Parts: sequence; structure tokens; C-alpha cells
Amino acid sequence: MAKAVRFDAYGGTDVLRVIDVPVPDPAGGQVLVQVRATAINPGEAKIREGLLHAQWPATFPSGEGSDLAGIVTGTGPGVEGWTAGDEVIGFTDNRASHAQYVLVEAADLTPKPAGVPWEVAGSLAVAGCTAYAAVRAVSLTPGDTVAVSGGAGGVGSVAVQLARRAGAEVIGIAGPTHHAWLAAHGVKPMAYGEGLADRLREAGIDAFIDTHGDGYVQLAIDLGVPPDRVNTIADFPAVRTYGVKADGSSVKSAAILAELAAMVAAGDLEVPIAATYALDDVRAAFERLEQGHTRGKIVLLP
Repeated sequence: MAKAVRFDAYGGTDVLRVIDVPVPDPAGGQVLVQVRATAINPGEAKIREGLLHAQWPATFPSGEGSDLAGIVTGTGPGVEGWTAGDEVIGFTDNRASHAQYVLVEAADLTPKPAGVPWEVAGSLAVAGCTAYAAVRAVSLTPGDTVAVSGGAGGVGSVAVQLARRAGAEVIGIAGPTHHAWLAAHGVKPMAYGEGLADRLREAGIDAFIDTHGDGYVQLAIDLGVPPDRVNTIADFPAVRTYGVKADGSSVKSAAILAELAAMVAAGDLEVPIAATYALDDVRAAFERLEQGHTRGKIVLLP
């Protein structure tokens, strides 16, 4: 038996339980991974609360979790390239990684470089691939100026760095406690709140990446940013209203994960870790997430 997170109804963090479940057996094309680290994400909280029922309904009892890093302990028929003991980074679309063991499609794994800490490896899939897609969506070229809302959050902290690597000047919109971190990564910090529109207008922006929602897409459009150079991962009604892009975590792939992991191993990309929690403390982890204003990722260590 092994521990896994479950919930039986939509609700707050109080519906989360950690229970004993059988260790699953890998079927054809699957790999069994002993999870060493798995991040939590805002979308998982919204699914648990029932806020995304129309798009992604839960089937009860439901597991949760997509990101993972761990050690291969078994493989199903037809799997080549993975053997017991391999250290891997990957993802599952079956809401299952908040657990001690998870089944993963072999194609959704990539080797974990030795220089990448477990908690960082377990945070790469959703935030990293989402940031990668968002930066690619706004077509940055050297000399562009791009603003990123939530510039120090789980996705934003990666997006600002990838945008810098694309040659753009980057403005990170964030609270003052994150300004030193942004500046240290070559990003111009800018406080949100009163006067933001004027500050952005003075800076002159060519593109906008919205990781926060709450009116930032409309702000970008009002500032004259073309809709095809605005990408949001948080304001889907604005996509319909303004015709902006919404590229995000649906582009998860082992190839992108491998590229991001190589950047981390080379010291070219930092994934900030705000806090780590034991699996049994999953409720506390989500309560911390829902307080907001975290820098980077919150991670479970099963």
C-alpha cells in the first residue's frame, strides 16, 4: 500500500484526504514512478473547488496532481528506454501525482539531470511548459519590451527568465517583496496597483504575458498591445472578448521538459521554491498557495 491524496466532493482544503491505496501496476506503455517531489498548482485548487467543472469535471473519488519527479520502480509491456532506478521528470494528465507512486506514460518522462534538485524537478512540468508556451505565443524578438503580470509567481518567475533569454526587455509586475529577485534576474520590477497603466505606457510595451488575470488583458489592449501579442493563462473570458491568445500547460511535452531541465542544470534558469510540505500536510500546502504572493512553487515531498 502507498499514500495518495483524494477528495470525494468539491470544496475547500478540508475535503482533501491522504489515504492508503494499492501500488498500481503499469500497463502497456506505462512506467511506475516512486514520487520524490510533486508541485501544487492554482488550477488544481480551482478544480477541487468545482470552479472549472464545465471544462474539467472531477470524477469522485478524485486524485490530483500533474507535475512529478521521482525514481522508476517498474515498467509495463513494450516500454523501452526506462529501467528501475532511473531518475526522471515528467507529468500525468490523470490527476494522480500527489501520491507516493504514480503511473506515467513512458513518452511523458525525461531523465532528471544530476544537478537539478528534486523539488525543482517536480515543479517543472506545469509551470515550466506553461511559461515556455506563453513566451513563444507573444513572438518576442530582441529589442521588444514585454510585461509579465504575476512576474514572481510559479509561472511568471519562469516566464520572465525565458523572455530575457529571447532577447527582450522584460518588465515584471509584482509586489515590492519580489523586486530584488526580479532585478537580480535582469528584469525591471514594476509595482502593481495605482498608476500601473501610466508606468507601462511610459515604458512602451510591445507584448504582454498575463499569469494573474484580474483585468490585465484589458489593460494590455487599452495600452495598444496587439491581441496576437497578448497571452493569458488566467483570464479565459478575455480571450473571447479581445481575441488574445491562451497558450499554456496543454503544450506539456517531455521535449520541453528536457530543455528546461538542461537550463536549470546549467545554471541558466532558476525555479524558485517558496515552500515544501510532506504529503500528509497537503491541506496546509494548498492553504499557503491560496494566500497568494508566493515566489515560485510550493512542493509536496511524498
